[in-house]
Amino acid sequence: MLNLIGTYECKADTKGRMMVPAPLKKQLLPLLDDGFVLKRSVFQPCLELYPMKEWNELMSRMQARLNPFNKKHNDFIRKFTAGVKLVEVDATGRLLLPKDLLSYSGIEKEIVLNSAINIVEVWDKDRYEKAINEVDNIAELAEEVMGDDYGASLS
Repeated sequence: MLNLIGTYECKADTKGRMMVPAPLKKQLLPLLDDGFVLKRSVFQPCLELYPMKEWNELMSRMQARLNPFNKKHNDFIRKFTAGVKLVEVDATGRLLLPKDLLSYSGIEKEIVLNSAINIVEVWDKDRYEKAINEVDNIAELAEEVMGDDYGASLS
């Protein structure tokens, strides 16, 4: 099970390439040969970088659960996969962020890479700071999201 750790800052060059920070690259090293999927986030104005293995597992779960002949399911599939791109880290450790996804996420130069368990969120730095500051009370959110089920899941 993949469990990525850390939040990192980097910059995009004029061609939309970013250097993957060394500590993150080290965590991703066993996955580099398989490539990655980059997509729009469902809930935030950021991008999500999925290692190929994680993407394939997600697609398997979606395929088992969704019926493409159900209009709502079909609409969800289309929206969820809109703008999906295969990307690779090149030999110099750079990742190319496609122009359409840069535009969607508002990324211009300053980038924050935030580990989100098994994926990496790719944010414009200002939008990331705004999103972090929008969560008023992390203690209440933690209790609401994790409080009731946490002990049960550890046993």
